[in-house]
Amino acid sequence: MDDARRLWTLLEPLHAVTYFTVEARTAADAAGLRGFWMAYVAQRSAPLGAVGPEVAYAAFHGFHRLRLERALPDAWELADPERCLTARSVGAGAALHRLLGEEVAHRPVIAEAAELAGAAADAADVEGRVLGAANQGLPRPDEPVRALWQAATTLREHRGDGHVSVLVASGLGPVAAHRLKEAAGELNGSTTRQARRFDEDAWAAGAAELRERGWLDDTGRLTDAGRAGHAEIEAATDRLAARPWAALGREGTDRLAGLLAPLVDAVVAGHAFPPGNPVGLVLP
Repeated sequence: MDDARRLWTLLEPLHAVTYFTVEARTAADAAGLRGFWMAYVAQRSAPLGAVGPEVAYAAFHGFHRLRLERALPDAWELADPERCLTARSVGAGAALHRLLGEEVAHRPVIAEAAELAGAAADAADVEGRVLGAANQGLPRPDEPVRALWQAATTLREHRGDGHVSVLVASGLGPVAAHRLKEAAGELNGSTTRQARRFDEDAWAAGAAELRERGWLDDTGRLTDAGRAGHAEIEAATDRLAARPWAALGREGTDRLAGLLAPLVDAVVAGHAFPPGNPVGLVLP
């Protein structure tokens, strides 16, 4: 496993506490946001400023427009971007403090991990990567757990921007991309379809697109060409996510991986990163 993929599997679960924990939901509610999806869209968009649904649709790639139009611009009347940024940092920090335990959260190794991840995030190449760039430009929190979460978020959005670029270059739209990951066993298609607001016709059209490419057979399984196409998309995503780890160097990258592994174990053990997550990350 190369460094970009190895570190993604370690940083993504830390970032994802902002989606799957009660602390994150409580902080979003306290900020004035209404419901899970408004909180998701507003807080993820907040580094970009008070953008409309069109910008979020382009940046996120994987959602139906209606899902985003239900949240924006109404969310900005309830909580401006600065308030949303504070809420997501507070919520994620509180969740990680609980999951790791206060004794662990205050250990020097957390500050060390935050420093290493922050250095990698600062080195990320953000040309053409709007979510990565917007998160990279935010001030680093003083508190180590929150600083680690912010660095993890910058790095995952940097990787995600690159992944979207690969999908666009491959000619794969949002639904076809989801159907490809479903066929590869990386996400639950039914849950993803409903969460992303795609109707059954659109979902079927995504599979039809892959069959026309020769990537799916009539039973919905990947063909040899489909497995090769999926592998190349993932490999290209990894290549585009490599610069932060090259900049951090072998010693720093390996040290960070070693520091993060027990933290991820604690997050997973605390059920804050469900196996059926819509991210498409399958943990060992």
